Amino acid sequence: MAMELTDADLMHQFQNGDIPAFEELVGRYTLRLHRFLQRLVLNTAVAEELTQDTFLRVFLARGRYHASASFSTWIYRIATNLALNWIRDSRHARQTSSLDALTILGTKLQIPVPDRSAEALLVAKVEVERVRSAIASLPERQRVAILLHKYEGQDYEAIARTLDCSVPALKSLLCRAYAVLRGRLQADGVEQETISYREARRRFPKREKPQNSLPVYIEATYCS
Repeated sequence: MAMELTDADLMHQFQNGDIPAFEELVGRYTLRLHRFLQRLVLNTAVAEELTQDTFLRVFLARGRYHASASFSTWIYRIATNLALNWIRDSRHARQTSSLDALTILGTKLQIPVPDRSAEALLVAKVEVERVRSAIASLPERQRVAILLHKYEGQDYEAIARTLDCSVPALKSLLCRAYAVLRGRLQADGVEQETISYREARRRFPKREKPQNSLPVYIEATYCS
């Protein structure tokens, strides 16, 4: 049984002209990047465009990738920089070329959207909405650090490379960010959760009321 090629293997093949290797990387990372970018920019359409633009940058910069570097860190750094540039641009100007550039593969990217029931959406809203809002209110670098750390599961070294800082500086950044989140969630949680709960009970009366507690990862300090 043949072993699955690593991301670095696929990039090496792509650098040698193997377009299907690039398509495999697109398949591996499209949904992950789209979810990350959607959490970062809070706009589904923009996240889709930024996902496509990220792969365009990978395509164009393939010659600068070295196998000694983590492909995952490299592509997340590209995506993060694009997203932060979009956030900082008050005009939110978009490059029209990005949506059509990947037709070099014969088709545009399609971002898969998992089906979710009405109940699942409401229950998720009860648990997630206030956390999402609090994360969105953080300064840019703190927001990126938390999204990469908690939602993408990246280690300190990878996130530090993405944000171009030292590991101790990143830990300090995460410590401050989680502290701010705890404070905001403790202050805002009761009102937001009650509104969401009333709607959930109206639609699904058998569901128990969620407790007003912080998510486990917000309760942790991450200051070590």
